[in-house]
Amino acid sequence: MSRIPVFEALIFDMDGLMIDSERLYWEVEKDLARSYRKEVTEETLWKMMGRRPIEGLRIFVEDLGLPISAEEALAIRDLWMREKYKRESEAMPGLRHILDAFEGKLKLAVCTGAQREFLEIVVRRLKIEKKFAVLQASDEIKCGKPDPEIYLTTCARLGVAPQAAIVLEDSSNGALAGKRAGCYTIGVPSAYSRGQDFSFVDYVAADLLAAEKHISTIMAARP
Repeated sequence: MSRIPVFEALIFDMDGLMIDSERLYWEVEKDLARSYRKEVTEETLWKMMGRRPIEGLRIFVEDLGLPISAEEALAIRDLWMREKYKRESEAMPGLRHILDAFEGKLKLAVCTGAQREFLEIVVRRLKIEKKFAVLQASDEIKCGKPDPEIYLTTCARLGVAPQAAIVLEDSSNGALAGKRAGCYTIGVPSAYSRGQDFSFVDYVAADLLAAEKHISTIMAARP
């Protein structure tokens, strides 16, 4: 019988997992495409999810054949998204429940493909910044998801081995980063990512409430 790992940390992705921001990104990215008389496909938007902002916008500009650079596209998107984060970011169902369930039992962290500015806007707007031991943004690492660097960095900052960390991710790119880092990875697909590949994760949860129940179950099974 395989040994059940002792979990010490729970790491949350942000966009699409903690808040319903994928809807906001898709609205902005569709509007950006239309401003150049283009239409962006769901396949392109899926490829962008979970990645560092500049990496996602390189895909966007290349797929649509836009006459601007990825850096210019990112500057426009950031301008529009900044206001949406401030006015429209709301907690996903079950977020406060799962935070309350494991606060004080596991080290909590956020590990996001968004930049530090947007991460701080969200945790302050939701008044949850004090619950986390680590807030890790993508502009503080070299390689974005699905590369494991951001999760390895977060685990090191938490002082835990990757095998002792549970990762919650709504995108295939993000979940792949968690698995490559060696973390126990739970996929929590949103309405915008349910068509993506989660076959490689340790568990797929319907939502954060289901994720909390699963984590409680596997923690209770520890020797």
